[in-house]
Amino acid sequence: MSILKQLQVDKSWTLFLDRDGVINLHFPKDYVKDWNEFYFLEGVIDAIVKLSDVFGKIIVVTNQQGVAKGKMTEDMLRIIHINMLSEIEAAGGRIDSIYAATVLADKDPEGIRKPRIGMAMQAQRDFPEIDFAKSIIVGDSLTDMQFGRNAGMFTVLVSDKESSDAVESLLVDFKLHRLSDLN
Repeated sequence: MSILKQLQVDKSWTLFLDRDGVINLHFPKDYVKDWNEFYFLEGVIDAIVKLSDVFGKIIVVTNQQGVAKGKMTEDMLRIIHINMLSEIEAAGGRIDSIYAATVLADKDPEGIRKPRIGMAMQAQRDFPEIDFAKSIIVGDSLTDMQFGRNAGMFTVLVSDKESSDAVESLLVDFKLHRLSDLN
């Protein structure tokens, strides 16, 4: 049985997506700094098109401390997101909003960066119908899973690694190889 059927997901649910490693290719120890470095993962656009018919809201939450490190500017990040949204919308999909934590990991007094839930709280302020108990976070890191747990969401880890440890088993409700497996 699919995860969505198992959870009885309908339009009252919200899908939170991490960006790097879920929507686009993630460069370990580096950042996607401009649109020329952004590559959609295989099947992602089609998956988002299908998921757009299932979820009431689709929200991207992404840590992007490369801005605070001077690796890219806010404008470069905004252009990446405009182009990403444009390609998804051209295919018939949608993302309702994108929240990016551009602060350094050690300089986050407001708790914006994942695993803290500042971006989730901002999404809920912008879309009061969001109910975290009827939300799923899909991410590729344990930080994403902690974010989901901290907010009271169901967690889906995207990973091609078969191993799991005790920490992962506490944080991960479901594990998939790619976003398109969620459909």
